[in-house]
Amino acid sequence: MNNPTVYRIMADALLVTHFAFVAFVVLGFMLRVAGLLASWAWASNRVFRLTHLGAIGIVVAQAWLGRICPLTAWENALRMRAGEGVYTETFIQHWLHRVLFYDAEPRVFTAIYTVFGVLVLLAWAVDRSRHHSHR
Repeated sequence: MNNPTVYRIMADALLVTHFAFVAFVVLGFMLRVAGLLASWAWASNRVFRLTHLGAIGIVVAQAWLGRICPLTAWENALRMRAGEGVYTETFIQHWLHRVLFYDAEPRVFTAIYTVFGVLVLLAWAVDRSRHHSHR
């Protein structure tokens, strides 16, 4: 396969997937906290909680290890195979990159990811204490 259009479409699809992953981590946390406060049963769903914890855990681990997100690396590789610059902008790229990528030192992101991970763990602790108090 050597069609630049196919690689560009794959890179755009990967960017959308990356955005969805970030949205799951951020919005999932906000919905989880809202659900805990409102006593929504689904907010304590074990599969959801484990998936969400695993997602932020991966982000925090990558940040602490100084690794670039594999989705970003894969997208860049696809863009290069499509003959594009690493972050050439299409309509989708332009808006999603503005949301996902900021210009800051890596340690700033490591701190943000770590704090967010701690908040996710605190939500777990609150949920556990609520379940133990109901028994």
